[in-house]
Amino acid sequence: MGTDSDQHDPARDGIARTIGRVVLGGFLAFAGISHLTTGRAEFQAQVPSWVPVDADLVVVGSGVVEIALGTALVVTPRRYRPWVGAAAAAFFVAIFPGNVAQYLEGNDGFGLDTDAKRLARLPFQGVLVLWALWSTGAWRAWRTARAQPTVPVPGSRGVRQ
Repeated sequence: MGTDSDQHDPARDGIARTIGRVVLGGFLAFAGISHLTTGRAEFQAQVPSWVPVDADLVVVGSGVVEIALGTALVVTPRRYRPWVGAAAAAFFVAIFPGNVAQYLEGNDGFGLDTDAKRLARLPFQGVLVLWALWSTGAWRAWRTARAQPTVPVPGSRGVRQ
């Protein structure tokens, strides 16, 4: 037998997700603006040596993507938020090799000036992926879509209803 505090409160969950989504969006937009302005040199130092593209182009491109994703996280209508969350999560996965390279190559940047600090940073990329999926409802939308039964259609493997 549970108490009122043990029960799930959808309204509180919605508020928490909204705050989480807006904070993540603000974080991404700020980071993207930093890519284009004050942090540009720091970000260039973090581009892995094996990337066959000019480091400044990588920094500018990733900054533009971060601004777009951050803005989208804040302003996208509810029905499209899971797609934006999935895109943000995919972006965090895509840039993870750069974080690993920063650790392996020993590149300093943004206070990550020791191997221990660079290594400690790596698990936080997973936190960002989960944050994007949770705050936009992308994880829940994916689970719901997988739970829906499929309807056989002649000539196909089935379609979801």
